[in-house]
Amino acid sequence: MSILVVDDSSVMRKIVIRSIRQAGYGDYEVEQAEDGAEGLAKAKANPPKVILSDWNMPNMSGLEFIQALRAEEIMIPFGFVTSESTSKQKVIGMAAGASFLLSKPFTADDLGDQLSRYL
Repeated sequence: MSILVVDDSSVMRKIVIRSIRQAGYGDYEVEQAEDGAEGLAKAKANPPKVILSDWNMPNMSGLEFIQALRAEEIMIPFGFVTSESTSKQKVIGMAAGASFLLSKPFTADDLGDQLSRYL
């Protein structure tokens, strides 16, 4: 079982992965992608249990990523981990099919609370 972490910042991917481990999910394999296009390819090739994605990325944004997944009826739980945390962004993300939106900065406990619903 795996978790897919999608963010154009390698530093942010490392922070999210460390938080996953600190939240008690160290037994899960973690796959990484640099943008939504790479995330989409990885999610289709080897579906993870949950996807954690940034919102703003080059090539394919997180919003475009979830829209592409849902258009293909791929219903993997999807959470945004982003600095885009306005109420409008939350409404847009949830309407696109996101399971949650976690604002940066966040704690391992915050992430664990969200992951516990899907893992």
